[in-house]
Amino acid sequence: MANAKFNVKYAVLLPIVLLITIFLWCVPLSFYGIDALTITQQRVIALFVFAALMWITEIIPNWTTSVLLIVVALLTVSNKGIGFFCDPKYGQLVNYKSLMASFADPVVMLFLGGFVLAIMAQKYGLDVTLAKFLLKFFGKKSKSVLLGFLIVIALFSMFMSNTATAAMMLAFLAPVLSVLPSDDKGKIALSLSIPIAANIGGIGTLIGTPPNATAARYLAEAGYDVTFGEWAVRMIPFVIIMIIFSWLLLQFLFPFKSEEVVIEIPENKRKSDWKTILVWITFFGTILLWATEQITKINSNVVALIPLAVFTATGLFTKDDIKEINWSVLWLVAGGFALGTCLQDTGLAKVLIEAIPFGTMSVVLVLVIAGLVCYFLSNFISNSATAALLIPILIVVATGMADPAASNNASFTALGGTRAMISFIAICASIAMCFPISTPPNAIAASTGLVQTKDMAKVGIIIGVVGFVLGFFWVTKIFPFAV
Repeated sequence: MANAKFNVKYAVLLPIVLLITIFLWCVPLSFYGIDALTITQQRVIALFVFAALMWITEIIPNWTTSVLLIVVALLTVSNKGIGFFCDPKYGQLVNYKSLMASFADPVVMLFLGGFVLAIMAQKYGLDVTLAKFLLKFFGKKSKSVLLGFLIVIALFSMFMSNTATAAMMLAFLAPVLSVLPSDDKGKIALSLSIPIAANIGGIGTLIGTPPNATAARYLAEAGYDVTFGEWAVRMIPFVIIMIIFSWLLLQFLFPFKSEEVVIEIPENKRKSDWKTILVWITFFGTILLWATEQITKINSNVVALIPLAVFTATGLFTKDDIKEINWSVLWLVAGGFALGTCLQDTGLAKVLIEAIPFGTMSVVLVLVIAGLVCYFLSNFISNSATAALLIPILIVVATGMADPAASNNASFTALGGTRAMISFIAICASIAMCFPISTPPNAIAASTGLVQTKDMAKVGIIIGVVGFVLGFFWVTKIFPFAV
């Protein structure tokens, strides 16, 4: 079966993707019907479609597509690429340093800092200690334990990898699932609490999930800075509401038969030495600096490098720990940033704004369609890839509607403007959780063998619909960012 899948990808899908890309690359400019289009911009369109198709089909891992995208862009649309390809007569070229800088974008550094904190929290037992401390408040009653898992997983997912959080909490939950009666539907509820809380919890902070960081990066580039605190203040209440709704939904669909559930979390056997104390202080100190950015004026991206400096200088973070960093996520996000750089620096974004009448379209319709496309794609490809694909082009759409000359500018502004659109897209990427393939936490839940795909789809669709509707009104009317 694996070989058949491999053959289909390389024998059928890859040639199709390459043929489409070559066609878009070589077709006469008149094919696009845009008078101002240049040859360089045409190449960017072809690269965009190539990235989209490769991310969707996953013929090669998504992060490798990002690396390939950056290399091809450097060779064909940058000012230091292949001589006969990269001639200014073909159109405005991208500064090669800007493309290479995608690997070290400030938002990539923000995520790097988040990964370092998570690695050190696991290495020195902060995660286990915090989980044991927080879960004890929820007692032994089945419903309370379910709520406790949802809250603790959501909280951890705001600062740790969703996948790492889900794997850790499954380890705590596995012994409980094994002793509950086989006909107790509460086992399904507990299993599903892992992906639900991990996916929703990540919405709460800028480092919670890559789509949030991608949104913040492009908003900042468009002149709409969003601080760590501003995002958290608006999104954590949304997370709380969604977690409570999920708790009620799981109880309704999968009621517990057992009155009590006992969670046994092993003690952290590591002695509390100076290293552990330093990790605790750095962990909470970093979070405090992120939360008080508007007071301290220290940018969140800069703060993210503080724990890296502290832990490496003191020898706590070693060369072996570097291997634990999720470089694939960082490089995937970098590819999305490079794609956005190509759109902006070649002038393609401006050409699209002028060629497509975004300024006359219904604002609500644009928002809803963009959100639905994001939600649909995120159920089948990674949330990070979806955000990397859609947000650069939606920034273009938002710019068109934010133009004072646009006929729908007033309604766009009334609905929260560019910040509302892009933050809504970030939400839509995270609430997509219908299938085991939708997110790694979903796959982890499916690995228990207790969750059927139909159950996951049923819960995922309901949460998706509620999250979509609430998210739309949340960022446009209930708790919008300042326009």
